[in-house]
Amino acid sequence: MGKVLQIQPVTRIEGHARISVHLNDEGNVEDAYMSLMSLRGFEKFIEGRPAEEVPRIVNRICGICPWMHHTASNKAVDGCFGVTPTPTGHKLRELLQVMAHINDKILHFFFLAAPDFVLGPDADYSVRNVIGVVKAAPELATQVVKMRQLGQMMIDRFAGKAIHPIAAVVGGFSKPMLEPERRELLKDTRTLLDFSEYALDFAKEYVFNKYMDVIGELGVINTGFLGTVDREDGSFRIYDGTQRLMRADGSYVDFKGEDYLDYLGEHVEPWGYGKMPYAKSWDEGFSLDLDAPKGIYRANTLARLNVCNQMSTPKAQAALEEFREAFGRPAQATLLYHYARLIELVYACERTIELLEWDGITGTDVRAKVTPGAGRGVGVVEAPRGTLIHDYTTDADGCIESANLIVGTTHNIGPMNMSVKQAATSLIKDGAYDQGILNKVEMAVRAYDP
Repeated sequence: MGKVLQIQPVTRIEGHARISVHLNDEGNVEDAYMSLMSLRGFEKFIEGRPAEEVPRIVNRICGICPWMHHTASNKAVDGCFGVTPTPTGHKLRELLQVMAHINDKILHFFFLAAPDFVLGPDADYSVRNVIGVVKAAPELATQVVKMRQLGQMMIDRFAGKAIHPIAAVVGGFSKPMLEPERRELLKDTRTLLDFSEYALDFAKEYVFNKYMDVIGELGVINTGFLGTVDREDGSFRIYDGTQRLMRADGSYVDFKGEDYLDYLGEHVEPWGYGKMPYAKSWDEGFSLDLDAPKGIYRANTLARLNVCNQMSTPKAQAALEEFREAFGRPAQATLLYHYARLIELVYACERTIELLEWDGITGTDVRAKVTPGAGRGVGVVEAPRGTLIHDYTTDADGCIESANLIVGTTHNIGPMNMSVKQAATSLIKDGAYDQGILNKVEMAVRAYDP
């Protein structure tokens, strides 16, 4: 009889998961998969609710990225009611979403991923955590905590709440930005931009150069990618644009968010509750076969860098050029999600500065007139963990009749299972394994920041 190894819980992720590794009689991997057992149910919770209330409800889906659900929901309700936000309201929404990306990327790289690299993937689990990082690099840890707090407090000061926000509203934004607020945010964002450049340089020296052998082998799979790009020139976007679905060979198709059902299907396996979106047009159907996957694509940071033609800000573009020179396009190594995450951190800081320097950002016309009614709206934004889709239909009273959500992490549930199986198969031989090997299997999941 074979043996089943359980890694439960998977540590240092923004949620709850279990990895099961099935060994055959010889002690080699027969199968491996990751189970997500939490059922959220927000699609049913919001049925019958006045649509204007929904952006204040769905921000509870995630305490780490509530702004993304908040803005995607508002965009969906805009579509249901046929309203176009004012230019200033539109930019204020983007500003807060981009600022939220800054905090998220600092959190994941330094608090969740860094222990594997600063202390080493084989370090004892009792010290391979954020406290271990603090002890090993106290000056770095102090700086990280200060920058994370600064980013959170910037949002809190302007929008009133950094978590579970209510500041964006249907038709735009709830309040204008004052000139003193703009100047203060600009000063703080420049501080964060300096830190983002330092963080990228630190990671290149102490992570990506040092662990290139691990990066090139651990959890590597061959897939397509999904992300959002500018409608005109295909440059990197996280708030507004068109969706780009790229095959593993680099060919791609662009489509409007409201047409996602023509391109994406949803699949569920019996060993988990999380749905697994897949590309409908790729050889038809769904398969997690490592040698011949069907319909599998990835989302999140690496995907966004792969699908875009270029970054729209100078420092991030320079970093992307260096990245592509080293790893090509599309890059497939799973641990490169960490590298891509830090390039996005630089972009988010630069884009925040651009928005704060836009002449109309302190305009007072922040919300268009809204008339509730029947309709369908699809709101799409890029959450840190992937393309986030909110799809609502309203009745004549402006209440939700039906809803479908594809949350960023779900795009990667299928690929994460493939990466887990690849990592386990390559590391566990003849029944030999230890805590370091099991942690490396977890690292294949951790890279996706699920």
